Amino acid sequence: MIIMAKNTTRTAYFCKNCGNESPKWVGRCPACGEWNTLIEEPIAPKTASHSVKYGAHDGKRDVPVVPVKISQIKAEELSRIKLPSAELNRVLGGGLVPGSLILIGGEPGVGKSTLVLQNVLRIRSRRVLYVSGEESQQQLRMRANRIAGSEMDCECYLLCETSLENIFASLRADKPDLVIVDSIQTIASDDLDSAPGRVSQVRECAAAFLRFAKETNTPVILIGHINKEGSIAGPKVLEHIVDAVVQFEGDRNYMYRILRSIKNRFGNTNEIGIYEMKEDGLREVANPSEMLLSQSDESLSGAAIGVTVDGARPFLIEVQALVSTAAYGTAQRSVTGFDPRRMNMLLAVLEKRIGFKLAQKDVFLNIAGGLKVNDPALDLAVVCAILSSNVDMPINHGVCFSGEVGLSGEIRQVTRIEQRIGEAQKLGFDTIVIPRNNLKGVRREGLKIKLVEVARVEEAFSHLFG
Repeated sequence: MIIMAKNTTRTAYFCKNCGNESPKWVGRCPACGEWNTLIEEPIAPKTASHSVKYGAHDGKRDVPVVPVKISQIKAEELSRIKLPSAELNRVLGGGLVPGSLILIGGEPGVGKSTLVLQNVLRIRSRRVLYVSGEESQQQLRMRANRIAGSEMDCECYLLCETSLENIFASLRADKPDLVIVDSIQTIASDDLDSAPGRVSQVRECAAAFLRFAKETNTPVILIGHINKEGSIAGPKVLEHIVDAVVQFEGDRNYMYRILRSIKNRFGNTNEIGIYEMKEDGLREVANPSEMLLSQSDESLSGAAIGVTVDGARPFLIEVQALVSTAAYGTAQRSVTGFDPRRMNMLLAVLEKRIGFKLAQKDVFLNIAGGLKVNDPALDLAVVCAILSSNVDMPINHGVCFSGEVGLSGEIRQVTRIEQRIGEAQKLGFDTIVIPRNNLKGVRREGLKIKLVEVARVEEAFSHLFG
């Protein structure tokens, strides 16, 4: 008689959204409330030194940790490590903080590895260890040649490895000043039976790198993928573990990329960096407004310039609209780079409050440059572009717009109006249409741009087209 060995591996259910652990499967996560997010994974056997074995002390501490009174701690400025990219430094709050754990996320192929490798190859005074679980050494060398050329005078060392234990053995031997992990979803620990990229693996590996960063005061940059829902692949707890989460966004069909800070313990989350993808890597865009505006002198209907603010950075973008008679009976609504539901709301406002019959007309809207804008202050530019196309009358090149449109047709006030006006004036615009009473308490001295204050959409239409 054959007796089967009993499987002693313990399993538990983990939520893919928040990382909550449950002893049995339930349809709805009790922690975050999401449905059908629990997956079964094995649990590693707990040992006395399991939680610290990957740290700098190998699980051995000679002196117990003593808490310190907060008033006895000296308040000192953080000494940051400046990176070659000014845009990346801005998003991180001034550079890398020693001992910090940074997560850079983005869709596959958007340029995450190129961004990090491009900065690493320009660092001269620090020893960098680049851990790659996705590419071979030859592939990375080819990418480096394309970015920096054949001659590279840097202290960058490559380690193509996916085993967490082997990576930390190399870290203890080399003692680098900066560690790059590309990507965290490919790293796996031998103590866990699950495959790389699963909830337990990602969480354990990220926690191990966090302990290493804090104990050795070495900054670590993790690269992570974005899933189809648009969030960092792996458990939501991964975003809670790291010190900063930076997301690299952009459509691969367009050349522009946006670096956005979602979480930052050492700086604000109101900064963005803009890059342009080239054959030899990423180029920083110091003045994005000039890149996103059309350089054509020809006056065409359906184009309006809106002043938007993304984070703390104002820039001007071109809104393009096309309104035509529906050819197939049912009117079409097509939107690129703008919320389609908000455009439908604006179309309803134009029909109800102003009297434009757009129900039987096709409306196509596009944000030039491939950007996705969520700033409600772009409403006025969208409305004016649609009106311009509908009456087939172009808008003057020197006019730009900033204002939120309400359901009753009123133009509502927007934030950071001084920065918006200053950006429009810097780029040579002679008129900006803004909400009425939005400049209360704002000094108008030194403004060379004409300010047109409107309270309703009808006033903006009368000013543009008489």
